[in-house]
Amino acid sequence: ELQEKYGFHNIVGKSKKMREIYGLIEKIAVTDSTVLISGESGTGKEIAARAIHHQSSRRSHRFIPINLSAIPEDLIETELFGYVKGNQENAERDKKGKLMLADGGTIFLDEICDMSLKIQEKLFRVIEEQQFEPLGSNEPIPVDIRIISATNKAIQQYINRGKFREDLFLKLNVIPLTIPPLRERKEDIPLFIDYFLEYFSIQDGKKTKKMSKEAMEAFLNCSQ
Repeated sequence: ELQEKYGFHNIVGKSKKMREIYGLIEKIAVTDSTVLISGESGTGKEIAARAIHHQSSRRSHRFIPINLSAIPEDLIETELFGYVKGNQENAERDKKGKLMLADGGTIFLDEICDMSLKIQEKLFRVIEEQQFEPLGSNEPIPVDIRIISATNKAIQQYINRGKFREDLFLKLNVIPLTIPPLRERKEDIPLFIDYFLEYFSIQDGKKTKKMSKEAMEAFLNCSQ
Protein backbone atom coordinates (compact mmCIF):
# COMPACT_ATOMS: atom_id res chain seq x y z
CA GLU A 1 0.00 0.00 0.00
CA LEU A 2 1.04 3.62 -0.50
CA GLN A 3 1.13 4.32 3.24
CA GLU A 4 3.55 1.42 3.79
CA LYS A 5 5.74 2.59 0.93
CA TYR A 6 5.85 6.26 1.87
CA GLY A 7 5.22 6.43 5.61
CA PHE A 8 2.92 5.28 8.38
CA HIS A 9 -0.88 5.12 8.45
CA ASN A 10 -1.29 7.73 5.70
CA ILE A 11 1.39 9.97 7.23
CA VAL A 12 4.01 10.62 4.58
CA GLY A 13 7.63 10.83 5.70
CA LYS A 14 10.64 8.70 6.55
CA SER A 15 12.94 11.37 7.98
CA LYS A 16 14.47 10.91 11.43
CA LYS A 17 11.94 13.33 12.92
CA MET A 18 9.01 11.45 11.43
CA ARG A 19 10.34 8.05 12.46
CA GLU A 20 10.44 9.43 16.00
CA ILE A 21 6.82 10.56 15.61
CA TYR A 22 5.77 7.08 14.43
CA GLY A 23 7.44 5.55 17.48
CA LEU A 24 5.63 7.98 19.76
CA ILE A 25 2.29 7.24 18.08
CA GLU A 26 2.73 3.51 18.69
CA LYS A 27 3.56 4.13 22.36
CA ILE A 28 0.69 6.61 22.79
CA ALA A 29 -1.83 4.29 21.14
CA VAL A 30 -1.52 1.56 23.77
CA THR A 31 -2.48 4.02 26.52
CA ASP A 32 -5.93 5.54 26.96
CA SER A 33 -4.70 8.98 27.98
CA THR A 34 -5.77 12.26 26.42
CA VAL A 35 -3.41 13.62 23.76
CA LEU A 36 -2.81 17.22 22.69
CA ILE A 37 -1.31 17.50 19.22
CA SER A 38 0.42 20.76 18.35
CA GLY A 39 1.65 21.92 14.98
CA GLU A 40 1.16 24.44 12.22
CA SER A 41 -1.76 24.22 9.81
CA GLY A 42 -1.19 21.50 7.24
CA THR A 43 1.23 19.41 9.29
CA GLY A 44 -1.22 16.50 9.52
CA LYS A 45 -2.55 16.70 13.08
CA GLU A 46 -5.82 14.93 12.25
CA ILE A 47 -3.96 12.22 10.32
CA ALA A 48 -1.78 11.64 13.38
CA ALA A 49 -4.89 11.46 15.58
CA ARG A 50 -6.44 8.88 13.25
CA ALA A 51 -3.21 6.86 13.36
CA ILE A 52 -3.34 6.83 17.16
CA HIS A 53 -6.97 5.68 17.08
CA HIS A 54 -6.35 2.92 14.54
CA GLN A 55 -3.40 1.60 16.54
CA SER A 56 -5.41 1.59 19.76
CA SER A 57 -7.80 -0.87 21.40
CA ARG A 58 -10.64 1.47 20.34
CA ARG A 59 -10.05 0.89 16.63
CA SER A 60 -13.29 -1.09 16.20
CA HIS A 61 -15.30 1.92 17.37
CA ARG A 62 -15.77 5.33 15.78
CA PHE A 63 -13.26 8.10 15.28
CA ILE A 64 -15.31 11.31 15.37
CA PRO A 65 -13.55 14.51 14.24
CA ILE A 66 -14.95 17.96 14.95
CA ASN A 67 -13.29 21.18 13.78
CA LEU A 68 -14.28 23.76 16.36
CA SER A 69 -13.13 26.68 14.20
CA ALA A 70 -15.51 25.65 11.41
CA ILE A 71 -18.67 25.66 13.54
CA PRO A 72 -20.46 28.83 14.68
CA GLU A 73 -19.99 29.33 18.42
CA ASP A 74 -23.72 29.05 19.15
CA LEU A 75 -23.87 25.62 17.48
CA ILE A 76 -20.81 24.01 19.07
CA GLU A 77 -22.73 23.07 22.21
CA THR A 78 -25.44 21.20 20.31
CA GLU A 79 -22.86 19.55 18.04
CA LEU A 80 -20.93 18.21 21.02
CA PHE A 81 -23.70 17.39 23.48
CA GLY A 82 -26.80 16.97 21.33
CA TYR A 83 -30.29 17.77 22.60
CA VAL A 84 -33.59 16.17 23.47
CA LYS A 85 -36.75 16.62 21.42
CA GLY A 86 -38.42 19.97 21.98
CA ASN A 87 -35.32 21.71 23.34
CA GLN A 88 -34.53 23.36 20.01
CA GLU A 89 -37.03 25.25 17.85
CA ASN A 90 -38.87 22.84 15.52
CA ALA A 91 -36.88 19.88 16.90
CA GLU A 92 -39.15 16.85 16.48
CA ARG A 93 -36.60 14.25 17.51
CA ASP A 94 -33.55 13.90 19.71
CA LYS A 95 -30.19 14.78 18.25
CA LYS A 96 -27.14 12.72 19.19
CA GLY A 97 -24.09 14.85 19.83
CA LYS A 98 -20.55 14.01 18.80
CA LEU A 99 -19.76 12.79 22.31
CA MET A 100 -22.47 10.16 22.08
CA LEU A 101 -21.42 9.14 18.57
CA ALA A 102 -17.85 8.65 19.78
CA ASP A 103 -18.85 6.43 22.71
CA GLY A 104 -16.39 3.56 22.94
CA GLY A 105 -14.09 5.25 20.46
CA THR A 106 -12.16 8.48 19.99
CA ILE A 107 -13.27 12.08 19.55
CA PHE A 108 -10.85 14.48 17.87
CA LEU A 109 -11.30 18.13 18.85
CA ASP A 110 -9.44 20.29 16.36
CA GLU A 111 -8.63 23.94 17.08
CA ILE A 112 -9.53 23.75 20.77
CA CYS A 113 -8.54 27.39 21.36
CA ASP A 114 -11.75 28.34 19.56
CA MET A 115 -13.90 26.87 22.35
CA SER A 116 -15.79 29.35 24.50
CA LEU A 117 -15.20 29.27 28.25
CA LYS A 118 -18.71 27.87 28.69
CA ILE A 119 -17.95 24.86 26.47
CA GLN A 120 -14.55 24.45 28.13
CA GLU A 121 -16.27 24.15 31.50
CA LYS A 122 -18.70 21.53 30.21
CA LEU A 123 -15.91 19.55 28.54
CA PHE A 124 -13.90 19.62 31.77
CA ARG A 125 -16.87 18.06 33.57
CA VAL A 126 -17.17 15.37 30.90
CA ILE A 127 -13.55 14.37 31.45
CA GLU A 128 -13.95 14.49 35.25
CA GLU A 129 -17.25 12.62 35.46
CA GLN A 130 -17.23 10.48 32.28
CA GLN A 131 -20.80 11.55 31.62
CA PHE A 132 -22.76 14.46 30.14
CA GLU A 133 -26.26 15.81 29.78
CA PRO A 134 -27.75 16.66 26.36
CA LEU A 135 -29.31 20.09 26.12
CA GLY A 136 -32.78 20.08 27.68
CA SER A 137 -32.14 16.94 29.72
CA ASN A 138 -31.39 16.40 33.40
CA GLU A 139 -30.47 12.76 32.86
CA PRO A 140 -26.70 12.21 32.73
CA ILE A 141 -25.48 9.82 30.05
CA PRO A 142 -22.32 7.81 30.77
CA VAL A 143 -19.76 7.97 28.00
CA ASP A 144 -16.51 6.12 27.38
CA ILE A 145 -14.34 8.12 25.01
CA ARG A 146 -10.74 8.99 24.40
CA ILE A 147 -10.17 12.68 23.68
CA ILE A 148 -7.46 13.74 21.25
CA SER A 149 -7.29 17.49 20.73
CA ALA A 150 -5.20 19.74 18.54
CA THR A 151 -4.23 23.35 18.05
CA ASN A 152 -2.03 25.41 15.76
CA LYS A 153 -1.99 28.28 18.26
CA ALA A 154 0.23 29.08 21.25
CA ILE A 155 -2.22 27.80 23.83
CA GLN A 156 -0.20 29.15 26.78
CA GLN A 157 -0.93 32.67 25.56
CA TYR A 158 -4.66 31.91 25.66
CA ILE A 159 -4.26 30.61 29.21
CA ASN A 160 -2.35 33.72 30.26
CA ARG A 161 -5.10 35.95 28.83
CA GLY A 162 -7.82 33.99 30.61
CA LYS A 163 -9.28 32.66 27.36
CA PHE A 164 -8.47 29.01 28.02
CA ARG A 165 -8.88 27.16 31.31
CA GLU A 166 -5.59 25.92 32.70
CA ASP A 167 -7.30 23.01 34.46
CA LEU A 168 -8.79 21.85 31.14
CA PHE A 169 -5.42 22.23 29.44
CA LEU A 170 -3.87 19.94 32.06
CA LYS A 171 -6.62 17.38 31.43
CA LEU A 172 -6.15 17.50 27.66
CA ASN A 173 -2.37 17.65 27.68
CA VAL A 174 -1.59 14.40 29.52
CA ILE A 175 0.45 13.33 26.48
CA PRO A 176 1.74 16.15 24.23
CA LEU A 177 2.68 15.45 20.61
CA THR A 178 4.20 18.01 18.26
CA ILE A 179 4.14 17.47 14.49
CA PRO A 180 7.04 19.28 12.76
CA PRO A 181 6.40 21.35 9.59
CA LEU A 182 7.79 20.13 6.29
CA ARG A 183 10.44 22.87 6.18
CA GLU A 184 12.06 21.21 9.22
CA ARG A 185 12.23 17.84 7.47
CA LYS A 186 13.06 18.73 3.88
CA GLU A 187 14.38 15.24 3.21
CA ASP A 188 10.71 14.18 3.13
CA ILE A 189 9.85 16.57 0.25
CA PRO A 190 10.89 14.12 -2.55
CA LEU A 191 8.83 11.45 -0.77
CA PHE A 192 5.76 13.71 -0.75
CA ILE A 193 6.22 14.49 -4.43
CA ASP A 194 6.57 10.83 -5.40
CA TYR A 195 3.62 9.91 -3.18
CA PHE A 196 1.25 12.39 -4.79
CA LEU A 197 2.44 11.64 -8.33
CA GLU A 198 1.81 7.95 -7.75
CA TYR A 199 -1.45 8.55 -5.89
CA PHE A 200 -3.00 10.66 -8.65
CA SER A 201 -1.72 8.35 -11.38
CA ILE A 202 -3.53 5.47 -9.65
CA GLN A 203 -6.66 7.61 -9.23
CA ASP A 204 -6.64 8.61 -12.90
CA GLY A 205 -5.51 5.23 -14.19
CA LYS A 206 -2.44 6.71 -15.88
CA LYS A 207 1.26 5.92 -15.92
CA THR A 208 3.16 7.38 -12.97
CA LYS A 209 5.11 10.52 -13.87
CA LYS A 210 8.38 11.76 -12.44
CA MET A 211 9.33 15.31 -11.54
CA SER A 212 12.30 16.88 -13.30
CA LYS A 213 15.54 17.38 -11.37
CA GLU A 214 15.21 21.17 -11.76
CA ALA A 215 11.67 21.22 -10.36
CA MET A 216 12.68 18.98 -7.47
CA GLU A 217 15.55 21.33 -6.59
CA ALA A 218 13.16 24.29 -6.65
CA PHE A 219 10.97 22.56 -4.07
CA LEU A 220 13.97 21.65 -1.90
CA ASN A 221 15.30 25.22 -2.01
CA CYS A 222 11.98 26.82 -1.10
CA SER A 223 12.28 28.49 2.30
CA GLN A 224 8.56 28.49 3.13
